Amino acid sequence: MTRSARRTRRTLQVAGAGAAALLALSACSSSDSDSGSNSAKSDSSASSSPKLSGDVTVFAAASLQESFTTLGKQFEKEHPGTKVNFSFGGSDTLAAQITGGAPADVFAAASPKTMKIVTDKKDNATTPATFVRNQLEIATLPGNPDKVSSLKDLTKSGLKVVLCDKTVPCGAAAQKALDAGKLKLTPVSYEQDVKSALTKVELKEADAAVVYKTDVKAAGDKVEGVEFPESADAVNDYPITLLNSSKNAETAKAFIALVQSAEGQKVLSEAGFLKP
Repeated sequence: MTRSARRTRRTLQVAGAGAAALLALSACSSSDSDSGSNSAKSDSSASSSPKLSGDVTVFAAASLQESFTTLGKQFEKEHPGTKVNFSFGGSDTLAAQITGGAPADVFAAASPKTMKIVTDKKDNATTPATFVRNQLEIATLPGNPDKVSSLKDLTKSGLKVVLCDKTVPCGAAAQKALDAGKLKLTPVSYEQDVKSALTKVELKEADAAVVYKTDVKAAGDKVEGVEFPESADAVNDYPITLLNSSKNAETAKAFIALVQSAEGQKVLSEAGFLKP
């Protein structure tokens, strides 16, 4: 091979090596670009999940006041920028307000019957789900001075007893328990929600009231609780639902999810509610 030919061959080898190097760099650059693009897509996807914000109005049975207030504060802490507003009261009253057009996002009732007032109205709400149950108990004055030990004892002459109105879930449950024990009782007053019935005893305006275990527990040493076997025949299921009129459905759904979660169930269980 001549010297000229050898120089030509060497030149071609160098050129080939340079081209290969350029191709490798190009591939690496393309790979880095794709990786960066994928990373950006991943970041974009992560940030695309909606952030919860805004107000949510929850209409809830009076017996849920303490536990829902706790869960509301917890929800706001977990989701900065949200606000949970509550309206507590007798379930039948709340149901009437909702069907009358009162703005609300979530309804939690103390019985399926009162929930039905809302769900029977076309397109008013999604399918409700039972999230807890509640059982009755007798609330007496501290120390139980009248020695109440049974539901029958409430029929004693001279004893001032308060019941929830029969249209309210706690009142309907009390009547069911009385029927189970074949007892008749004429209270000194019928109250529109369970908290009002309990307050009568706390203020010593009544000697006893038939309320929920959760309310007796929430009252602490202001009253004394007396269990009675007939209460097993009158356990109330508590359903919860998203209202179709909700202006903030995503945040409302998230609150319902918290109530149904293990975390939410723990708060409700500690308040005395039974598992669904």
